[in-house]
Amino acid sequence: MTVTIGRRELLAALGGAAAAWPLAARAQQPKMPRLGFVGIQPRDAPIYTNFLRRMAELGYQEGRNFTFDYIQTPNVEGYERHYRTLAARKVDMFLAVGNEPALRAAIAAAGGKPIAFLAIDFDPQAKGYVASLARPGGNVTGLFVRQIELAAKRVEIVREAFPRATALGIVFDTTTREQRDAAAEAAGKFGLEPRMIEVRGEEDYAGAFAAMDDARGQPVIVPAGAIFLRDRSAIAQALLERRIPSIAAFRENLQAGALISYGYDLMGLFYDIASYVNQIARGAKPSDMPIEQSPRFYMAVNLKTAALLGVSLSDVFIARANEVIE
Repeated sequence: MTVTIGRRELLAALGGAAAAWPLAARAQQPKMPRLGFVGIQPRDAPIYTNFLRRMAELGYQEGRNFTFDYIQTPNVEGYERHYRTLAARKVDMFLAVGNEPALRAAIAAAGGKPIAFLAIDFDPQAKGYVASLARPGGNVTGLFVRQIELAAKRVEIVREAFPRATALGIVFDTTTREQRDAAAEAAGKFGLEPRMIEVRGEEDYAGAFAAMDDARGQPVIVPAGAIFLRDRSAIAQALLERRIPSIAAFRENLQAGALISYGYDLMGLFYDIASYVNQIARGAKPSDMPIEQSPRFYMAVNLKTAALLGVSLSDVFIARANEVIE
């Protein structure tokens, strides 16, 4: 039997299908990923801007198809409370950056939701957060920086830059004690007297560096840590006032007035972690995503600071730098 459909009925049928299609298409689209992150730096810090720039390159426009739910905390004690706040806001995934307390707080709040991390000053495998770097297991994965090895390497750079140095100031806070210990051990091997300089925040820097007053001209090491990045200008000012040459972990400290920086390119690390967020947003499981170790080493020299301090660095040493501020 042949059924004849009139022109009016055909148009009505097509119109109904066209109206239904957008609804079906929208139902198949993944929902807007909502990323929760607690950090110590200001919301407009260049490292976060670089992260969002990479996310945009990957197709995520903040406020349109991606939400970056950020809470700033003044100290590590705030991580736990603020990650719980993000969990209550029903974020889809978490970002944890820098120190162990940040990752620990994110895991406690996540309830099994995926976490991308940037482990800057601790070993996630040694601390038991992942089964292995190749297959993390669980709900966490990300980038890992071997900062303990770098802390010892900075002492080697001190010995090269200051062959006549007899003492070395080692700055640290509660999150960078392992870097302190590694630097102190290396200092002993290079014949340098390690002087421990503990700091607790911006108001403490001038007083803390008084520990070097009887060792004028001797260098200090500034570790990789969130407050040392956030307070880099205050730290540099306090060191320059006492005419103390410093070797810092972050390039940003050098731009603020440190003499030398050696470590990982922090801007690059935040650029790279965006790829993990992208993969998780598209359905990848953290348990199956290998943890990578960034190849982005960076060394820089600030000749302006050298001139202010009356420090002379060899041409060979300067030539090794990725960046020279003159």
